[in-house]
Amino acid sequence: MITIKDIAAAAGVSKSTVSRVLTNSGYVNEETRSRIEEVIRRTGYQPSASARNLSKQMSSTIGVVVPELGNSFYTEVLAGISDVVDEQDLTIIYCNTENDPAKEAKALETMVGQRVLGVIMAPSVDYSMPERRKRLRTMLDQLNAPVVLLDRVVEDLQLDSVQYDNFGAGYMAAKALIDAGNKRIGMITGDMDLKIGRDRYRGFVSAMKECGLPILKEDIYQGDFSLETAYTLSCKLLDEEDPLPAVITCNNQSTLGLVRAVRERGLHFGEDLAMVGIDHIDILDIIDYCYSYVDRDTREMGRQAMNALLERIRDPQRPVHTVVMPCRKTLKGAEFCRRKEHDL
Repeated sequence: MITIKDIAAAAGVSKSTVSRVLTNSGYVNEETRSRIEEVIRRTGYQPSASARNLSKQMSSTIGVVVPELGNSFYTEVLAGISDVVDEQDLTIIYCNTENDPAKEAKALETMVGQRVLGVIMAPSVDYSMPERRKRLRTMLDQLNAPVVLLDRVVEDLQLDSVQYDNFGAGYMAAKALIDAGNKRIGMITGDMDLKIGRDRYRGFVSAMKECGLPILKEDIYQGDFSLETAYTLSCKLLDEEDPLPAVITCNNQSTLGLVRAVRERGLHFGEDLAMVGIDHIDILDIIDYCYSYVDRDTREMGRQAMNALLERIRDPQRPVHTVVMPCRKTLKGAEFCRRKEHDL
């Protein structure tokens, strides 16, 4: 099968130059354009259907598959995707899998039926098990369209992805609490069956070990990224005879679960409990509820994912590309990283 790489080699130009000719976008001088077009005619090369659609500026649909549409994180991601989609005069169809692999399979079937131009997907489950990964690969083959993975990645699949520095987020959250003077720090973890959950926990462990602080088994509460589970665990944490003085929550929903338990007991961050959450929560800003957190530019993650998908559509043969979004620390007053009038 003739590829863009073959056309580029025969014409003595770069793949990106061939791509600009195929999509009729960007400047290419007439001599070079004629040489490339001659090679295309001679070889009988046919670009992919998705690339032809984009180059003709046809009304096309982008599929987006997310696990928690009600989560403000994914709302912001969709806003970023829409920023780019609107510029390209494309449309979006999105599916919410509710972290259910069966619903995820159904969503991908829907995308096949819609003949989407490409898909941005945040996987619902961990695909490290060979059988699961094989099943996903089969579904993606049936899709026959470019796919960019968002936030949750699948190892060993050669797909473009936009990820978060999850290890760095866990590390930065722990360091903020350590630098505030806390010696005993625990965590409400995310779903440890997901790589992002394991990576955030590893970052926490690394910071603690680096600073020579112990990690007590009883101070690690196994969560699953949901508000309900985090709330139950937070109630248990706060009601202990010797409650944990400092805690990290691993996503926005876990933070909300902790906030609910703290408010029910009339407690306050920075007085009764030191905390740092991972991910920003808009609603807490609206009600002026102060807390410390580590976050990322979520909307930009959506833009990056959509741009990566467009690049893959325009140049199907380009090397697999990974974008890692950096984490950033927002401490709304360092006092929220420590307890007042308590032993740290």
